[in-house]
Amino acid sequence: MKIIDLKTNHITNPIGFHLENNLTFSYKVTETSSKQQVAAQIQVALSPAFDEIIYDTERNENLNSLAHQCELSLFPRTRYYWRVKVWGDNGDVAISDVSYFETAKINEKWIGKWITPNLAPDIHPIFEKKVQLAKEVENARVYICGLGLYEMYINEKKVGNEYLTPFNNDYDNWLQYQTYDITDNFINGENKVNILLGNGWYKGRLGFEGGHVNIYGDKFALLAEIHLSYKDGTKEIIATDTSWKVWKSKVIESEIYDGEVYDDTFLDSVEYGVSEINLGYERLTARLSLPVVIKEKRKPLQLIKTPAGETVIDMGQNMVGWIQFKNRLSKGEKVILQFGEILQDGNFYRDNLREAKAEFIYISDGQEKTVRPHFTFYGFRYVKVCGWQSELDLHDFTGCVIYSDLEQTGFIKTSNTLINKLFDNVMWSQKGNFLDIPTDCPQRDERMGWTGDAQVFSGTAAFNMDVYSFFTKYGYDLWLEQKERDGAVPMTVPDIPSPFNPESSSSAWGDAATIIPWNMYLFYGDDSILKQQFESMKAWVDYIKRLDDTSGGHRLWKNGFHFGDWLALDGENPKLPMGKTDNFFIASAFYYYSADIVSKAAGVLGKQEIEREYHQLAQEIRHAIQNEYISPNGRMTIDTQTAYVLALFMNLVPNEQKQRVADDLANRIIKDNKHLKTGFVGTPYLCQVLSEYGHNDLAYTLLLNDDYPSWLYAVKLGATTVWERWNSVLPDGKMNPEGMNSLNHYAYGSIVEWMYRYMVGIQPDETVPGFKHALIAPKPHWRMKWAKGTLNTASGTYLVSWHIQDDGLLDVKVEIPFNSTATLILPDANSRLISVEGDLVNMEQNGSEVVVSLNSGSWNFTYLPDASYVKVFNRKSKLKELLNIPPIKNYVLNEIHEIMAIPPYLMSEYELKTLEEILTKKGESEVTKVRLEKIEMKFRQILS
Repeated sequence: MKIIDLKTNHITNPIGFHLENNLTFSYKVTETSSKQQVAAQIQVALSPAFDEIIYDTERNENLNSLAHQCELSLFPRTRYYWRVKVWGDNGDVAISDVSYFETAKINEKWIGKWITPNLAPDIHPIFEKKVQLAKEVENARVYICGLGLYEMYINEKKVGNEYLTPFNNDYDNWLQYQTYDITDNFINGENKVNILLGNGWYKGRLGFEGGHVNIYGDKFALLAEIHLSYKDGTKEIIATDTSWKVWKSKVIESEIYDGEVYDDTFLDSVEYGVSEINLGYERLTARLSLPVVIKEKRKPLQLIKTPAGETVIDMGQNMVGWIQFKNRLSKGEKVILQFGEILQDGNFYRDNLREAKAEFIYISDGQEKTVRPHFTFYGFRYVKVCGWQSELDLHDFTGCVIYSDLEQTGFIKTSNTLINKLFDNVMWSQKGNFLDIPTDCPQRDERMGWTGDAQVFSGTAAFNMDVYSFFTKYGYDLWLEQKERDGAVPMTVPDIPSPFNPESSSSAWGDAATIIPWNMYLFYGDDSILKQQFESMKAWVDYIKRLDDTSGGHRLWKNGFHFGDWLALDGENPKLPMGKTDNFFIASAFYYYSADIVSKAAGVLGKQEIEREYHQLAQEIRHAIQNEYISPNGRMTIDTQTAYVLALFMNLVPNEQKQRVADDLANRIIKDNKHLKTGFVGTPYLCQVLSEYGHNDLAYTLLLNDDYPSWLYAVKLGATTVWERWNSVLPDGKMNPEGMNSLNHYAYGSIVEWMYRYMVGIQPDETVPGFKHALIAPKPHWRMKWAKGTLNTASGTYLVSWHIQDDGLLDVKVEIPFNSTATLILPDANSRLISVEGDLVNMEQNGSEVVVSLNSGSWNFTYLPDASYVKVFNRKSKLKELLNIPPIKNYVLNEIHEIMAIPPYLMSEYELKTLEEILTKKGESEVTKVRLEKIEMKFRQILS
């Protein structure tokens, strides 16, 4: 038995995070034959030797491995150590390795002062402090916040592995400070501390209509405290004050959108002073943001000489980050790197970036070194190189892929290489747009936290990566914005000045307030995010209800601006991004959906009165929608794919009418030439609804279509990420002239949630969240030979694979992690005809499905499904072939022996005969003939 993945607040060994309001521990268990945890124990101590234990659950039979909430008063700037002991049901016992967490300043008073350089506001500063050390340092920490962005160096070595700190949030509401262990950065003698600042989101150009500057402030500022503890027991604090010096930085310009200018020849011999600036300390909060780090490094694919004579580096992948290169340029040489996503007519192109310059200008000092930008990032595949005088060597260039420090948890592979590429593209779009906040796109002059995009993708995101902490921070951002708007949720979080009415919210976009935290609870089983966000969730529904009440209290949302089914293809004017589905139907559907989520969240949190209140509200909305949009016989008044999809997915249709509505959806798709027409609102649920209501074949058709509009259309045109539009690129390779074209936009990547839930068949159970219990219901299809999914959930790793063999047999493999259970549903199966490898299981027939209850372990189920699989592999109709399949043979032998009383020693004779030959025997009784006809009907299905 081995205990792994010890996390504090879903983070491994966090230092300086905001922990004091909610401290949770989680872990997983592997490498054991035990099925269940019978007890566990968590201990917290002030030393790794655990000789100062301050918290001990003792042996606890109810300890929750997903989120044990620890009641512990935390001290500032203190490292705590914790470990877990687990008892298994077979007698296994294990103790984990020691994990730790370290607190930030908590409520400790700041000694450091906010300082600002005595320079013009547009000049980038580099702060400096010399620290003389005469004693050996035992440990050292720095607590720091720089505005807009900062990088800290001690003795020319960068502190930490993070970039773009202090990250992206509404600086008017809160300022995050970071904590770093800098013990190994110091030497005896003189040490030089330097801190560079760049514009970033704080004071750089940001937002719509060309962007706005100084949104949060117009001056650079720095706050820092260096806490030194010496081996002789003494301590010292080096804090920012007016004794710090400042110089003009070699960073001449920096912008998120435009890039950076770095002059390595610039040597400023003029020393400037600093002044205190009154920014206060009230907004300062220990960090919630995960580190933004270099997660991968990629080498270029090729060097291109374009028809226009340009030198272009092809990275082979649309990625987010920057290029670093080994400087071999002579002193004074200037190189310009420009970043773009696509070539046009073989030439470099970046018009889809609109007004974003997206470039890096470097002026060389002639020294060989690695060069990179500091305070910007780019979304790109291609890099145009200008000014490189010598021969360019691709080996000198490296692509640095940056995003929040997220662990990939989901993996899917299939027999279809295009589907595999689609999955990879979705993963790359998540990487590129999960940079501290969930952005819409990473390349053009936008890069904002659009709430609608984040909401529709949150389920896919949670399958792909461990995003609990990521969305906890985003939810905190969202609630702070909401508080200023009486419950309304802005279109983007953080809210950037825009042409939209700041007092209004759009359905589906604002519903990020309810859907995202609920999804996180389902996937991770930790109700902490519900506790943090509950007032936000409730305030959002209350906001809609007030609008409803002021317009007559019809329990429909029928006023205000809504994006609707954004970028759907069924709009009356194809040049407009609005779909055909009535915006107020969409708004009312999400009104119900969010009210229902608030009710369920209240139930989880033990708020029974609120649970009942919002359940009643939800039912009133549902009834009003049925009266307004669904006929008594189940006919939808809106004949669009998205209308049918929302009505079914959000449970708006009476149970007795659901299949009729699902069939009408299928007919609508058939009328649309078996192609999707949905936009941002309908697409995430389209295939899920089809597979759920008996139209799995049509779901696969939509997935496997490779002409426009479809997911594989982009893949076949060479996409390496997900596009904003279904046809962001036209079949001839030209960019869609409609504009607003991001080639890295994850919303339509939500099809991957269907891949996990239905193709592979792994779904969370709302009643037992965090995958302590899973519903496993794969839905294979003959157009794909095999599929395999691995999901490292909060409870451990699930594996589900299915394989349609050449002889028509379906092979299903399942692995369930320790201390978890699952309900497996095998489609088109007969419990009497299933061969099982693994522990004995109880199988129950439920119509055409077999239901199996599973504990921790591994199984392999083999059986011959209905005729649809057999047809594909051209199975022939001889009984002898069937009798080579053990479960079929057993069934045939038993049936024929029972009906005809044929001795076993004669069975070989019958193995050589076809079923028709058996049925032509004369002299059977009428009862026997009837039973033989039933056998014939069954086998004709199999053999057809």
